Amino acid sequence: MIDIEKLQKVLKYQFLDRDIVELALTHRSANALNNERLEFLGDSLLGFIVADILYKNYPEANEGELSRMRSTLVNKITLANIARELKLGQFVQLGSGESKSGGSDRDSILADAVEALIAAIYLDAGIHDCRKVVSRWLDHRLEKSATTGRLRDAKTQLQELMQASGFGLPQYNVVKIEGEAHQQLFHVECKVDGVAEAMTSTGTSKRSAEQGAALDMLQQLKSLH
Repeated sequence: MIDIEKLQKVLKYQFLDRDIVELALTHRSANALNNERLEFLGDSLLGFIVADILYKNYPEANEGELSRMRSTLVNKITLANIARELKLGQFVQLGSGESKSGGSDRDSILADAVEALIAAIYLDAGIHDCRKVVSRWLDHRLEKSATTGRLRDAKTQLQELMQASGFGLPQYNVVKIEGEAHQQLFHVECKVDGVAEAMTSTGTSKRSAEQGAALDMLQQLKSLH
């Protein structure tokens, strides 16, 4: 059985329907009656809530930027990290085989549990309370997602600037890769004609690191003129 009192303190939310909490945290390996349907609903709710928050908070962002911001928030890795911050693994009900194989810390299981909880809160109290909880979980990630969404245009801007100035294309090189295969950190440098110093940035993907390095180079070029 789930320690619902403890869970509610972790979530900072009081459930009216305790049965739905049990269901939201029951993996299919533990019971034929499980959280898959709630996960389906929670996935759609999360997409809507995040889109609504981004639309209202960033009125100057275009469609592409909003989509990129949303993609950094609505994904399995982000949801699994939220679950770990909340220590949800201790509450997820698993079958014995799944439990012995480390399922309580598996990204897919944790992410699905977060989505199922989102649906459970929505069914328990409605969209307003659901939005408040989701906003609290994502609060410190929103600014980062906004930066990431805008960074993605940096490579294009830098390329256009170099071409307009008659120089060659920017060169990007991966100088170091750290971490496990599923949680790698890329260090990428950007070199351009006319600037002696390369700009180096890090990111969770090669592309995001390249974008960061391109943005730094753009800022460097502006300081030189």
